[in-house]
Amino acid sequence: MTWINTIAYDESTGRLRQLYDRIKGPDNNVDNIMMAHSLRPHTMDGHMTLYKYVLHHSANTVPKWFLEALGVLVSHINRCAYCVEHHFAGLARLLGDPARAATMRAAIEGGAFDGAFEAREQAGLRYAVKLTRSPSEVGPGDVQALRGAGFDDGQILEINQVVAYFAYANRTVLGLGITTDGDILGLSPNNSADAGDWSHR
Repeated sequence: MTWINTIAYDESTGRLRQLYDRIKGPDNNVDNIMMAHSLRPHTMDGHMTLYKYVLHHSANTVPKWFLEALGVLVSHINRCAYCVEHHFAGLARLLGDPARAATMRAAIEGGAFDGAFEAREQAGLRYAVKLTRSPSEVGPGDVQALRGAGFDDGQILEINQVVAYFAYANRTVLGLGITTDGDILGLSPNNSADAGDWSHR
């Protein structure tokens, strides 16, 4: 599950149990990426707050499925299979169209976005690729390209934050050897109307 010790739900107490109860899914299942924080619950609190606000906040206007697609792309570039599988499952669930989701995954893995994504979405994906692979080379022209594709500045910020979040999440997973063993793929805190609702279902 991970290369460091973790505390299982049934063994948790105090603040850790409180956090687990906020984020758990069916049968008290806690995703391994969150359980990896169990020796320092305050970092789990910070991680979940960032995750919920970046991907699952009601103020976001970029479609949630596309934010998930960006996460799959960044995770694929970073070779983080854990996040690819979790967030592809979430993307497929949100789309409700397995064939379309599979086409998008193939496009992401092949690095050729046309045919699977609209022109506006392709611009967002290209920005994500550059920011992930060559962050110091991103410049004003890259932001202008997003504006030209139809994203407003608030939406550009959303895209930026999702790409940045997955850089963090991927390195958490890869640096601690976190696996999907025992996880339920595709669950997320879907109640966007309540920023404090972290429940995975």
